[in-house]
Amino acid sequence: MNLIVDVGNTYVKFAVYKRNNLECKTSFELPEFKKQYKNLKKKYPTIKRAIVSSVGRLSKKQLETIEEDLEVLELSHELKVPFKNSYKTPKTLGVDRIALVSASVDQFPDRNVLIIDAGTCITYDFKTNKNEYLGGAISPGVTLRYKALNNLTANLPLLVTSQPKSIIGDSTEDSIHSGVIIGVLKEIDGLVEYYKENHQDLTVILTGGDANFLSNQLKNSIFANSNFLLEGLNFLLDYNTK
Repeated sequence: MNLIVDVGNTYVKFAVYKRNNLECKTSFELPEFKKQYKNLKKKYPTIKRAIVSSVGRLSKKQLETIEEDLEVLELSHELKVPFKNSYKTPKTLGVDRIALVSASVDQFPDRNVLIIDAGTCITYDFKTNKNEYLGGAISPGVTLRYKALNNLTANLPLLVTSQPKSIIGDSTEDSIHSGVIIGVLKEIDGLVEYYKENHQDLTVILTGGDANFLSNQLKNSIFANSNFLLEGLNFLLDYNTK
């Protein structure tokens, strides 16, 4: 059994895979790391190895918590990957994006694939039907846009993500919801249209914390898979330990 550890900007996710089957998944804040791991290990004592993907601040002590029990692989740009990486600055490529592209190679090896990860940031990653990674884009995520409007202005309130009532907001709160949500949707649809015009047989994957909220509002046909990153990490663990 494999333990997948995804340390994001906001939360940590643990997932347990038996081969390609997801046995369980949990999400929590970073200070709970040791407690959550100990509880998980009691429930799944046959876990033998783990992969750690960290874009957040995982401490050495927290990492040692699992290294005491398991064979641990840390995801980095130096790890063996199943695609040609044509990114001009591979050392700065986020480990989460490496895992997402790896999942696309595993599941759609002969397709052009655009992966959209709607989390703290919205990342766009493009892999060709020849399994070459070309790059993509990074923009602020939904929550980040709400926070920016509150933090960088004097009078705008911090709102919780909500579906706008209309594209024309008739109050400050409705205007913020319209600007943030409609703005994100138009951005995603616009980029998908660009890729479709320039690359035939395009498969679009939407994942990340806001994937379910956004998926039904997009006009383009997409596959929403909230576990795509975890699936990529599980694949990379097997790919590097066989």
